[in-house]
Amino acid sequence: MTAVASLERDAELMLRVRDGDQASFALLLERHRGPAIHFLYRMVQNQAVAEELAQEVFLRVYRSRGTYEPTAKFTTWLFRIATHLALNWIRDKKGEKLQDSLDRITDDGAPRQLADGQKTVEQTMVYQVKLREVRQAIEALPAKQKAAVLMHKYREMEYSQIAGVLSCSESAVKSLLFRAYESLRARLAHMA
Repeated sequence: MTAVASLERDAELMLRVRDGDQASFALLLERHRGPAIHFLYRMVQNQAVAEELAQEVFLRVYRSRGTYEPTAKFTTWLFRIATHLALNWIRDKKGEKLQDSLDRITDDGAPRQLADGQKTVEQTMVYQVKLREVRQAIEALPAKQKAAVLMHKYREMEYSQIAGVLSCSESAVKSLLFRAYESLRARLAHMA
């Protein structure tokens, strides 16, 4: 199934959910729960919180089923809800230390493992240090910039989709991304 067909199918499934089809909601949940948790985890850096927020995202999707209209892509609507919940959580928890590390845990809670078993120990250590620095630099960005970068680079969303999620113009998204990437370049210049 192509990506376009998949997106159209999401809207069709949500319309069925609106009409009371529980099986369609289960399919949407199965299809988008993992990506939602992954996105939320990258935003809040805490696996348990990401899972709770994802649960709240789908609860809100389900509660809004009666008023759902496919005016935007389903994923845009879904990630708008996820982003708002993550930004609210970040705002409410600002200053608290986050306990989970992006380097220790994957989306499913298993220890992170390298896919390439042929790397030397030194290469692995250098890679892990660089990865940690990049992640820390992204984590240090202001919340909206961080959300825009995660959606743009890791979810490969278009400017228009990100604008829909963040409830701003495409030019505002471009500005957010420009400032974020400039900040990242400056902070990570030593790695070039």
